[in-house]
Amino acid sequence: MTSALMRRRIFAHGLLAAAVVLCVALWFYPPSRVSIYPTCPIHQYLHLECPGCGSTRAVAALLHGHLREALRLNALFVLLLPFALLGAAVSYRRALRPEIFRWPQPPAAVLYATLAAAVLFTIARNLPHRAF
Repeated sequence: MTSALMRRRIFAHGLLAAAVVLCVALWFYPPSRVSIYPTCPIHQYLHLECPGCGSTRAVAALLHGHLREALRLNALFVLLLPFALLGAAVSYRRALRPEIFRWPQPPAAVLYATLAAAVLFTIARNLPHRAF
């Protein structure tokens, strides 16, 4: 085994371990009970919810089996999470193989559609809520 492959495998295992540790921390210390998590600077200074606002709380809700709550906190994040996890799993598997590592390459149309969805989601979630 080459040293580059060994470093890549160690890095991949380290990222997986870090993800597990973060999930365990969110399980035992959800943002609703402790205030150790950073605040969003966009929300703090501009009073707007960015596409990522609520993601940490949504992950905590998902870890506790509260899908409806997670969707309320950040629907875009929850809907895109399975695709992100799939991409992470593919990358992890590729990192462990001896071939040259390549990141998954989604089509440009998918990237543009995701960006457009994030922009529209941000606009929609920052519109004033009015009952008609």
